[in-house]
Amino acid sequence: QVQLVESGGGLVQPGGSLRLSCAASGFTFSNYYMNWYRQVQGKERELVASISGGGGSTNYAGSVKGRFTISRDNDKNSVYLQMNSLKPDDAAVYYCNADGGPQFQYWGQGTTVTVSA
Repeated sequence: QVQLVESGGGLVQPGGSLRLSCAASGFTFSNYYMNWYRQVQGKERELVASISGGGGSTNYAGSVKGRFTISRDNDKNSVYLQMNSLKPDDAAVYYCNADGGPQFQYWGQGTTVTVSA
């Protein structure tokens, strides 16, 4: 059974940092691109960051480049999102996604990030 379990969300002041984690199970983790998406109520889900199966390739949305870092530990079947210099616009529900192609897409339940003074 495939599971993606996110953790690490919470309330942070503008300028602060959070580290999101996603623990995966039930599939061959290292074969999958891993992505972090976010969604604000009433808006479409937005791709924030991606990392290749081996971790050697990463991509970021322009709005987070230089502030967020995606990483993975294939020994622990986990992917992380380090978020620094957080802004109110970063507030959203953050979702972990495993991308093994069109037939193999898995999602976590989401973790909420609130950025407020």
